[in-house]
Formats: sequence, structure tokens, C-alpha cells
Amino acid sequence: MSLRERDLRSRLSQLIAGEGVLHGTLDERARTCGKPNCKCARGEKHISLYLVVREEGKLRHLYVPESYANQVRNWVAHYQRLLALAEELSSMYWEKIQKREK
Repeated sequence: MSLRERDLRSRLSQLIAGEGVLHGTLDERARTCGKPNCKCARGEKHISLYLVVREEGKLRHLYVPESYANQVRNWVAHYQRLLALAEELSSMYWEKIQKREK
């Protein structure tokens, strides 16, 4: 096993065993509540965070409370890193097949 392959596998293992991974994208939405005396009536809108995932071909939106926002952001970022590492590892194996290496 090459040093590059060992490094990729190690990084993948650390991500999987770490804090967690979550498939999805985050969507920040700015909205007004409709109350005439609220700050949003003066242009300072309320910001909400939603996790968007595809289930059975349909997009699902899940509200993320502010107390979970940082954790969910980290999980989604870890998932994106995991995908990038897996893709890099896959490309390395593709090259091995092309060169007829083991």
C-alpha cells in the first residue's frame, strides 16, 4: 500500500470515527414575520437555517434550531470532506487498474 493510499484511508477513518457526518446541504433563509413593530418590518429579517436532503426522489427541508446550527454545519462539512477523500481514493484505484497494478 502506498503512502498516499495509507494517508487517504487514515483520513477517511478519522472522519467516520469522529464527530459525525451528515448528507445534505444547508439553506439560510431570511424572512419577515408580519408583525408591524418587529425589526423585520424595518428590513432586519429573521434568519433561519434548514437542512435539505433528497429522500425517495423528493427534497425534504428540516428546520435546524440555532442551538444545533454549528454542529450541523460541521457534520455537513465532514460529509463533503469524506466525499472528496473517497473520490480521490477511487481515482487512485482507477489508475491502478489502468496500469494493471495491485
